[in-house]
Amino acid sequence: MIRAWLTQHGFVFFYTLKQLASTPVTALLSITVMGIALSLPTGVYVLMENLQSISGQTAGSPQISLFLKQNAQKEDIDKIQQRLQEDSQIVNYRFVSKDSALTQLQQSSGLTDITANLTYNPLPDAFVVHTRENTSDSLEQWKLTLQSWPEIAHVQFDSAWVDRLNALLKLVRSVVLMLATLLSIAIVAIMFNTIRLQILTKRDEIEISKLIGATDSFIQRPFLYFGTIQGLSGGITAWLIIGWGINVLNGELMPLTQLYDLDIQLRHLSLQDSISLLLFSAWLGWLGARISVASHLWQIEPE
Repeated sequence: MIRAWLTQHGFVFFYTLKQLASTPVTALLSITVMGIALSLPTGVYVLMENLQSISGQTAGSPQISLFLKQNAQKEDIDKIQQRLQEDSQIVNYRFVSKDSALTQLQQSSGLTDITANLTYNPLPDAFVVHTRENTSDSLEQWKLTLQSWPEIAHVQFDSAWVDRLNALLKLVRSVVLMLATLLSIAIVAIMFNTIRLQILTKRDEIEISKLIGATDSFIQRPFLYFGTIQGLSGGITAWLIIGWGINVLNGELMPLTQLYDLDIQLRHLSLQDSISLLLFSAWLGWLGARISVASHLWQIEPE
């Protein structure tokens, strides 16, 4: 039973490939159009994923400044340092003494004469900490936790870049969703019309098949395979287009990365995303064919 089922589907599969090969120009144009349509939202998605990766290199991990109390002693500094070493969420940290901070202020601001007349150093000791957290909520929670340490007088960090990046990525996700929805509808419509034309072309064959007792599932099977194979081919085309675009952009990025001493390399879709793209494109082709078959096949009856 299973062998017969596999034989039937294998016959239909190769018959569909033969049908595609019989009209190579039409099939190629249709697959190219679907590939370009799929590559647009997928390409934006790839750029978004690379943007998240690149932002980690260019912006670095979030920086938090811990300002100690003015009367902090060496024991307090050692206690904070031990806590920072034990925390797995901290990437690295750097201690900046009050004397070092004052020297840097004098060198960068040109206020040597003014600071030289100070009776005491008003700057506190500080730790500059980089964490693995990169969202506003998590950083705010970190701020409250660090602020509760008795040796800490003030905690400061700039979350503006985090908010801007998250807002930009949220906007890009919305754009990807809208593009994917609109272009998916367009692909379904293209396949709907393609299958409709095939049904009209093979009207006589369908009538004869119904006269000899062929079931609806048997008649519609080649059309569904046709839509699925074309959809899958469109997904493969989109994957190749994105790969070509990434190679071109990586070539253009090379001079920029050398100027800023950055290791930036755009990456293609992951294996999981690639499989999702191919399955989704095949499903779109099948869906367009299924809707077209359901709309037109019942109208053909033997006279």
